[in-house]
Amino acid sequence: MDSGSRRITNTWLIDDNGVANKGDFLLNQDGTFSSSSGDEDVVETIDGSKRLVTRSLQNWHTHMAMVLNKSMGEGLPLMEWLEASIFPVEKRLTKKFVEHGTRAAIAEMIATGTTFACDMYFHPEVVGGVVAESGIRGKVCGPITDFPTPSYPEGAGQALKNIENLLSKDSPRSDRVEYGIGTHSVYTCSEETLLKASELSQKSECTLSIHTSETRGEVAECYDKHGMYPVEYLDSIDFFTEGTVCAHCGWVTKKEMRILAGHGAHAVHCPTSNQKLACGGTMSYPAMTEAGVDVRLGTDGAASNNSLDMRAEAKAASLVQRHDHWDARILGPEETWSLATKGSKDWVTWDLSDIRMRPWGKGGRRLLPNLIYSGARVLDVFVDGEEIRRDGVTLTLDEGKASQDLESSVEDYYGEL
Repeated sequence: MDSGSRRITNTWLIDDNGVANKGDFLLNQDGTFSSSSGDEDVVETIDGSKRLVTRSLQNWHTHMAMVLNKSMGEGLPLMEWLEASIFPVEKRLTKKFVEHGTRAAIAEMIATGTTFACDMYFHPEVVGGVVAESGIRGKVCGPITDFPTPSYPEGAGQALKNIENLLSKDSPRSDRVEYGIGTHSVYTCSEETLLKASELSQKSECTLSIHTSETRGEVAECYDKHGMYPVEYLDSIDFFTEGTVCAHCGWVTKKEMRILAGHGAHAVHCPTSNQKLACGGTMSYPAMTEAGVDVRLGTDGAASNNSLDMRAEAKAASLVQRHDHWDARILGPEETWSLATKGSKDWVTWDLSDIRMRPWGKGGRRLLPNLIYSGARVLDVFVDGEEIRRDGVTLTLDEGKASQDLESSVEDYYGEL
């Protein structure tokens, strides 16, 4: 591992306001950047004449190892997809499969410019180990449901106990990995389970995450059972802790948006997954931001997206919001990029020799729109000053071996499926 500042010369850098700057820059280990005079002590100097420097992308809702399930159950709506395609095969899931799936997923994310994932999947201790090995950052939330799972065959009680052990101060971990609690949803967790998870989140000050109002059917079922919509119901039982991660939020009322804002929750927009599974409802970004909700962006799992490319997800978010609201001014390039990189302290460089990035435009004004709507190859990725990808090659894991391990795991796991 290396650390310290890097000098990138004669380059374009998109700052945190989405403005393209040209010159020589220092990328510092603490995540800051500054202009370079050329005489500073640095780890190295990089020729940036064919590089565009940006913050790294942040993926706020993943099930990384579900790359194992990519392209399964194509054409099925969410609940049928889960019950007929996903849940049955997950009963055969092992730690080895999760390890191989997670490593392949992270390889894809690094190769497409992502350095953070908020994950919810089985065997979280395995997921956390692969995240640490890869050098990216992660919130690894162990899943909680009332029914038995591959991680916790005895159900919610065993899941909570094991996650509490992971959250203990004595649990080995990387500085870049945090463990959290992934209550699956209001339709898979009883009130007792939700409250116990919330209490553990408060006690340990860890992240609490949940799928929220993903489908109209989920919302209707919750209302029929409790006389409240999902966010209202969760609020009524004092489920929320500060910064709860609420994935999807495609079917929420303005009252529920105000509830989310009041708890400092992160509402995660997953436009590609929602469209692919024909959920019908799409998070209203303008209404959410007007209510003061902190909106983030996520891909969901590769099983319901087919991709973990956050650059492509940013494009999808911008387009669907404009389409749904009949307003081409919503989520312009600067705001879209801010949404996709919010909170990042890390850096990515993109290949400006990629034809998709041409023309650059006067003063580099076309660079960011080209990146979002056309795309480019990722050359370098730096996390905490450490290079984890360089000149198009990931250094912290073997992408070729990850691909082969994924293929062999899928063959063993699914057979002819």
